[in-house]
Amino acid sequence: MTVPALTPWLRQPLAELLRQRGHAWLLQGPSGIGQYELALALAAAWLCEQPVEEGGAACGHCASCHAIEVRTHADLCVLMPEVAMQELGWPLDEKAQADIDDKKRKASREIRVEAMRDAVGFAQRTSARGRGKVVLVYPAERMNTITANALLKTLEEPVGDVRFVLASEAAWQLLPTIRSRCLGFTLPWPETAEAEAWLIAQDVPAADATALLRAAGGRPSDALRLARSGQSPKAWSLFPKAISRGDVGALSDHAPAQAVGALQKLCHDLMAVGNGAEPRFFEAADLPVAPSRLALARWSKSLANAARTAEHPFNAGLMLEALVSEARSTLNSAARRP
Repeated sequence: MTVPALTPWLRQPLAELLRQRGHAWLLQGPSGIGQYELALALAAAWLCEQPVEEGGAACGHCASCHAIEVRTHADLCVLMPEVAMQELGWPLDEKAQADIDDKKRKASREIRVEAMRDAVGFAQRTSARGRGKVVLVYPAERMNTITANALLKTLEEPVGDVRFVLASEAAWQLLPTIRSRCLGFTLPWPETAEAEAWLIAQDVPAADATALLRAAGGRPSDALRLARSGQSPKAWSLFPKAISRGDVGALSDHAPAQAVGALQKLCHDLMAVGNGAEPRFFEAADLPVAPSRLALARWSKSLANAARTAEHPFNAGLMLEALVSEARSTLNSAARRP
């Protein structure tokens, strides 16, 4: 287990952040461009015992860096939904892990207020290694109002040498009082050539890198996730017209949340084309004729509602059939337009 390697487009942002002073940062931007990776690199640099002289980045080999690699650093508190903790290899506290193992409850998809209260206590303790303490919150928008309010007072009046780095893919969902107490930093979009070169370096075939990056809306980390899930660029190019035929098989290997996301991308591109803009996720030639703006607006609203329950569908198979049926009806309404 290692700290994620910092992608090329995040090296300059890290250097900029390390040149500035502040006790609380909010790293923001769309998903898939590296908020978590940058937040962890920033925390590692703050805690490193032998920071690199040029820029102050973490050395990667001292005892502090090693402790972060193995997820045991006494001066780093990571606050995430429990599902994200598990995905990214961070240990849960003993009680939470026992409750989940004993099936008393499922892993939380929000940052629990109990974890936030523990973090507030952590912030008030003395640094164990003498380099200060860091609280990392990701994705920060997964704090509910109670959890966010538990953090607010500590952000206003930090005790001792503690710094906060919040990383968010939806910063507008945070309480204004949280945003106002952090220094904001918006991550830059990577250049297409840079992102494609990075994907190829991650063993994505060069012939697939461009198409997968497009399917991910220009987000390299999401493109890599698509590649590792077995997403075929050819199948993606055929997806719009398969859906317009009502082919449920086009979503057969998708979980409900993934299916909703794919349909939202199709809806987005048809809206863009209908308004004279370029599509983002598909080639224009792969899209069916755009339905009316009203039909697309209704479909977009319905997909947004479906996204709220997609993680816990009553019946995944029936949900996929309903999604495809609605999509087919919407897409074929174009042919019925006068």
